[in-house]
Amino acid sequence: MPKEKPKVNIGEVIRSYRNDRGLSQGDIERRTGLLRCYLSRVENGHTVPSLETLAKIAEAMEISLADFFPSADTPQDRETKKVLGELSEEEIRFLADIKKYSTTLTDEDKKLVLAMIRKMATVVPRAVAAAPRVRSAATRPSY
Repeated sequence: MPKEKPKVNIGEVIRSYRNDRGLSQGDIERRTGLLRCYLSRVENGHTVPSLETLAKIAEAMEISLADFFPSADTPQDRETKKVLGELSEEEIRFLADIKKYSTTLTDEDKKLVLAMIRKMATVVPRAVAAAPRVRSAATRPSY
C-alpha cells in the first residue's frame, strides 16, 4: 500500500514560524541540539522529522506542537478572526510586537504589563483632555 502524501509541508511551516520569531537555523540548533544542516534539509522538504524532533523544534520556538498542523476552525478561532478583522493594520502590528516580546515575560510580569495598559487606557484620555493648550505665537498676548 503506497504512503499517502502529507497535505502539510512541515518544513515550510517550520521556516515560517522561525522567521516570524526572528530566529535563525543556528538559534534553533543551539536550543535543540539538532544540526543546522538537518534543519535546512527539513525546511527544504528533503527530510521529514519525527514527532519527537518536531516537539523539540516547537519548544525551541515557544509554540505548541499542534501549531504545526492545520485544523478545523473552532468557535474560538472564528471569534479571534472576527476580532482581528475589526482591527487596523497598525493595531495588529502592535499586538504582534506585544506577543513577540511577551514570550520572555513571567506570568506575573504579564499581569503587571496588562494592569499598566489598563491603567494607561483609563488615565490617558482624561489627562489629554485636561492638558493645557499650547498657544501659538499668533494667539499669545503681547506685553
